[in-house]
Amino acid sequence: MAVDARNHGGPAPDPEGRPTVVVLDYGSGNVRSAVRALESAGAAVTLSSKPEDALNADGLVVPGVGAFATVMDELKSVDGLRIIGRRVAGGRPVLAICVGLQVMFERGVEHGVESEGLGEWPGTVELLPAAVVPHMGWNTVSVPEGSRLFEGIEDERFYFVHSYGVQEWKFDASHPGMAAPLVTWSEHGAPFIAAVENGPLCATQFHPEKSGEAGARLLRNWVSSLKPKNAPSNEKASA
Repeated sequence: MAVDARNHGGPAPDPEGRPTVVVLDYGSGNVRSAVRALESAGAAVTLSSKPEDALNADGLVVPGVGAFATVMDELKSVDGLRIIGRRVAGGRPVLAICVGLQVMFERGVEHGVESEGLGEWPGTVELLPAAVVPHMGWNTVSVPEGSRLFEGIEDERFYFVHSYGVQEWKFDASHPGMAAPLVTWSEHGAPFIAAVENGPLCATQFHPEKSGEAGARLLRNWVSSLKPKNAPSNEKASA
């Protein structure tokens, strides 16, 4: 992987002008399908656990498979909490997937054990009150007006694999300069949060990389929103 000295490490500008995206590699299962899907969506993708890569890419993808507490421990092992926090604070785009969405909330409760999340949003991840879990397969979603992530795919189905979810949303948007996040819902036993769009931080409970053309369109929507930090140099023009 090329390193750009102007960028203080991290992915170099793509020669073709594509946005650079890092998929955070912290041991969360097979993420190759996410890498391929993002490449198909028009990004120059790197799978990396290096903080300099994750901090300096145009977009960061945080996948997540497994237990809430395990994912939090694995994120901590690669300095993921600091990386995500710095990117969000600086307005740098982050897309979290599946348990990646869940750990953005305040806490998770699994088998009676409570674990602390990143706390980007208020809420608790709990077992879905359904007769059958995990919730596995295709499901519809209820998309709020103004969504950019779901533009053109508001009525499509997406692929879910999870037993836990956030079933309540309480967000204080009373600050004059703060816009309320856009929350997309789905249902399995009870309504649960399927996606959140909150400035630079977006997240989906479903797997867009496994959701066929609808998921591919969602990833294209996200990638197209990224602004390359550094345009590739043009040696001929400067000669």
